[in-house]
Amino acid sequence: MTPGSIPKRVADYRRRYRAEHVGPRYSGRAHFAFTSLGSLGVIILALARLEAVHAVEWLTVPAVFLLGNAVEYLGHRGPMHHRSKGLGLLFRRHTEQHHRFFTHEALSYESSGDVKVVLFPPVLLLFFLGAVAAPVGLLTFLLSTRNVGWLFVASSVGYYLSYEWLHFSHHLPAEHPVARLRLLRWLRQHHQAHHDPSKMSRWNFNITFPLGDGWCRTWWRPGRTEDARGPGREAG
Repeated sequence: MTPGSIPKRVADYRRRYRAEHVGPRYSGRAHFAFTSLGSLGVIILALARLEAVHAVEWLTVPAVFLLGNAVEYLGHRGPMHHRSKGLGLLFRRHTEQHHRFFTHEALSYESSGDVKVVLFPPVLLLFFLGAVAAPVGLLTFLLSTRNVGWLFVASSVGYYLSYEWLHFSHHLPAEHPVARLRLLRWLRQHHQAHHDPSKMSRWNFNITFPLGDGWCRTWWRPGRTEDARGPGREAG
């Protein structure tokens, strides 16, 4: 997308956001590298601790994937799009900033500085490790086995990283080789519909794989009715 094809209201907001929130020392490449390498480092460390994993212990991986998908869906459908007491920062960063910076008409970032509006802040990875992955991993170790604990850590951080990577790919320029891969193109279209202001609070809340959207019938596709009261049904 060329700068001239971006709607004026979006272009104006992007200029204001960059001036107010993206400092001269910010590096989108460093942000992406910190999230990726930090997450991969934890995953490798956790997997290296595994010893003689039993078949039933490997079920931790799909269980964490399903749990992560549910948390992603509920968090996105809930506080990210509806102002909640104590979670106003999530609403402001997502609905008031991210959705104004990126719309269905202008889904792609324009410069590395725009990565700040796509990825979670780097500090959130540290918070996730300290408040979720480590303590819950320790709890599963105490209640189950050492392998299950390490598999929980690896799987939960892996899901966090897949969320970040997939969300980043959704906002790549459409002509980018990664964005043109069939699966990623399909997921991008799913996310693009969510960025339509008329749909964002009702449809397509999954960023990774739309399991929650399918289960809760909030998966919008062409031909889906636009009932103002909420998710509808297939037309025809």
